[in-house]
Amino acid sequence: MNYTIVALHQKPELMEGAARWFHEKWGNPEEAYRESMEESLKAGSAVPCWYVAMAEGRIVGGMGVIENDFHDRKDLAPNVCAVYTEECCRGQGIAGKLLDFVSRDMHQKGVNTLYLLTDHTSFYERYGWEYLCMAQGDGEEEMSRIYVHRMA
Repeated sequence: MNYTIVALHQKPELMEGAARWFHEKWGNPEEAYRESMEESLKAGSAVPCWYVAMAEGRIVGGMGVIENDFHDRKDLAPNVCAVYTEECCRGQGIAGKLLDFVSRDMHQKGVNTLYLLTDHTSFYERYGWEYLCMAQGDGEEEMSRIYVHRMA
C-alpha cells in the first residue's frame, strides 16, 4: 500500500476530516480534536501536533502528540496519543512509520523525549520504545503501561 504521512499543521485543509476520523475511532468529542489541531497551527508550538497517514485520499492511520494523555503522571510529557491504524491496513508497518515520523518531527522541534500510555504489552518495543512505569488513566479502573522514547 502506498501512503503518505502528513503533519496536519502543514496541511490544515485536512484538519476537519482528521478531527472527525479521530472522533470516530476514539469517541472523544470531535470539537476537542479540532481545537487541539487548531492549536498546533500557532507559530513555535511543538505540542500539540497531529499526524495522519493518507492513502488514496483517505486516512488509514494517525496519532497525535499532546501534553498529557489523560493519566495521573503529569510529569511525563508530552505524550503520543490516539494511535490508530484502520483494521484493513494493519500489519503493513503504518503505525511504525508514523511513530518514527512523529519522533523525528518532535526531535527537530527540540522535543527529545516522548511518552505513551497503552494497554499493549509488546507492540511499542518493536519500534524502540521502552517500558517505563504504570500509570492510572483518568476514569480507568485498571493501571496502564507508560512507554518512553528518547531521541539523541
